[in-house]
Amino acid sequence: MKTNRRNFLARSAAAGVISLGASVPAFLSSAAAAATAQQQSDKDGRILVLIELAGGNDGLNTVIPFSNDAYLKARPGTKIGEGAVLKLDDELGLHAQMGGMKALYDAGSLGIVQGVGYPNPNRSHFRSMDIWHSARPTDEEFRGTGWLGRALDETEQQHAGRLPALAVGTDRLPRALLGHKINVPMLRSIDAFKWNSGGGPAADRERRRALIEKIAAKSAAGNSTLDFLRKTTTTAALTAKRLGALGDQYQTKANYPANGLGQKLKTVAQLITADLGTRIFYVSLGGFDTHSQQEGAHAALLGELSSALSAFCKDMEDHKLRERILVATYSEFGRRVQENGSLGTDHGTASQMFLVTPEGHKKSKAGLIGKHPSLTDLDKEGDMKFHTDFRSVYASLLENWVEFPSEKVLGGNFKKLDFV
Repeated sequence: MKTNRRNFLARSAAAGVISLGASVPAFLSSAAAAATAQQQSDKDGRILVLIELAGGNDGLNTVIPFSNDAYLKARPGTKIGEGAVLKLDDELGLHAQMGGMKALYDAGSLGIVQGVGYPNPNRSHFRSMDIWHSARPTDEEFRGTGWLGRALDETEQQHAGRLPALAVGTDRLPRALLGHKINVPMLRSIDAFKWNSGGGPAADRERRRALIEKIAAKSAAGNSTLDFLRKTTTTAALTAKRLGALGDQYQTKANYPANGLGQKLKTVAQLITADLGTRIFYVSLGGFDTHSQQEGAHAALLGELSSALSAFCKDMEDHKLRERILVATYSEFGRRVQENGSLGTDHGTASQMFLVTPEGHKKSKAGLIGKHPSLTDLDKEGDMKFHTDFRSVYASLLENWVEFPSEKVLGGNFKKLDFV
């Protein structure tokens, strides 16, 4: 689908209402109220929360093969030994800063998919992230859209009058959420959001109202792009009004950390409790490109991830929502087995994905999923060989959790994993 001016305007209009708090004419507020009356509650709907670990997380110092001689030899200055890990078994342990996630693991709620990657891996941040976002490594036609955006397009009729996905706390919309039919907005924070039904002189408000009513009338005559504008702007108006009241309604006993990810996940929790019908939430934690002096920075990042996830899970449990929610993390690549000369690690390949499975859901499974990649049977670049295609994890999330079709979205029938 080629980008043109009409498509750009249609996408920008609705996104702006949420991310910038733009003025919304009164007739749209009325339409939004009507949509509310017709909208059915989605209190039993399943929710997927995705956390991007941007920069390439060092999987070897996250899920640590502390007893492996090849690991200890390859990392004389950056290794983490047996006495400094949270043991999962006799061979593997979590980083010491991941106490919250270890508690989830012990409770049977944390799955760790090991050896995740894709054929012919790319070690460029931009291209590798593009591959993970598009889920079409060799198909140029689909590089402009994302796997979640296409999944939402395929299930468009399910999302009428709702806001099916949100990117929370991001500076720009992740490519994974880009589609042709569904417009996904960004929300930087609830506190910064202000509902505004239209400011400025009365004459200006009247001109805005007349202009958008004219657009709505044209869309009713069969212009698909303008119809898209009307629908998404109306949905945005509805959502904006409901978001404006969230600050007074939301209560939590969870002790969210003051770090960036903690506050983003707190916002996600507020949105989930508001029951907007949103199925997918997307947040990001950056800083994982640890080429030098890795130890301190990496420990802080893993601590941020673990503490934020732990608080979020407690919050959702207190609200009796845990069984509806699955959280998945991913990073564009792992790091090299061999440390570099700056007490850091360089771009590598296979790593792990974490899955916080829904507590109480009868089919959810956790623990170690798949074997840890070999540290002696490496590829020609000296990197670990993957054994689980990331699109298998995506297919499992789509088909088995949110119940969206995956084959057309991912471009193939990928084997699904048995974690939910």
